[in-house]
Amino acid sequence: MWVSRFPRLLVAVTGATLAAVAVTGCSTGDGSDSASAASSAAGTRTITDASGAEVQVPAAPSRVVALSEPTLDGALALGVTPVGTTNGRGQGSVPAYLGDRAGDIPVVATIGSPDLEKIAALQPDLILVDGTTSSDESVIGKLRGIAPTVFVSVSGQDWKTAFTAQADALGRAAQGEKVLSDYEARVEQIKGALGPNAGATVSIVRWSGQPQVLMKELLPGKVVADLGLARPASQNMEGPGHSVPISLENLQEIDADWVFFGTLGGGGAGPGGGASQTGTGAEASAKALVQAGQSPGFTSLKAYTAHRIVPVDGSAWMSAGGPLAATTILDTVQQTLAAGA
Repeated sequence: MWVSRFPRLLVAVTGATLAAVAVTGCSTGDGSDSASAASSAAGTRTITDASGAEVQVPAAPSRVVALSEPTLDGALALGVTPVGTTNGRGQGSVPAYLGDRAGDIPVVATIGSPDLEKIAALQPDLILVDGTTSSDESVIGKLRGIAPTVFVSVSGQDWKTAFTAQADALGRAAQGEKVLSDYEARVEQIKGALGPNAGATVSIVRWSGQPQVLMKELLPGKVVADLGLARPASQNMEGPGHSVPISLENLQEIDADWVFFGTLGGGGAGPGGGASQTGTGAEASAKALVQAGQSPGFTSLKAYTAHRIVPVDGSAWMSAGGPLAATTILDTVQQTLAAGA
């Protein structure tokens, strides 16, 4: 069956590429070591975070708590292993696409709900949050009472801008520039290999019994735009910061030359009461695609009849992330749209 070949393909490539990004993220041969050593002598430095607050942060933090999917992703891409983090959206543990890297990191928060007692027990010297962590100023204030807390970005902010701010907060600005430079080089490589798919329209669909679409300001939308790919009219706009439901009566709005199709959760209860990671990967998305095919009109979509609906890892495609999620998305596009794939 045509939908089953993508999960096996994507899993193999993603692992190899993420490993390459890890090496890049950990690179210290760019002059940042000397800068870090110099500021280390001062012990701390002051930065202004995305909330406008001035925060005195360690020059070289060693016990970092990352309380969002993007800050966990970004820390790992920079070679920093947090001492505490959050679960992934729709999951009972860390985001599935980061499992090999982050599986042993204690989970001390769910999306939007940090556990203050568990965080304090970790004795962090830096806490990283963003708009997905909490919009409650009192919660952020309590976190600031535990350790220096940097509000990296508001929800829906450009992922590169957010990652750059995070790299600065961690004292790894030069490494952050290298990670983004390598990302841009990979984008140009894939963009040049798209052949007849150059400029194709792509739809990004999260399925949860009915379709939801991701708008252009979110990370997957930014990545496909970097590749020169277009979006259907229903997705070529900014949204509320996450997926937007589409009624089954308007199913045609999800159609495109290619559809990247994912799911989050739905794999049964996981640790902590969330959905298990078995409900987020490409294989779970392939199963959800079979179920979606039973919806009236779904099999009439041009992408369906052309065998161009691609089951993807929802933990990377359908939630929030950073450079490692972007790399996973590039892997998918390269293996499906690039010439010779």
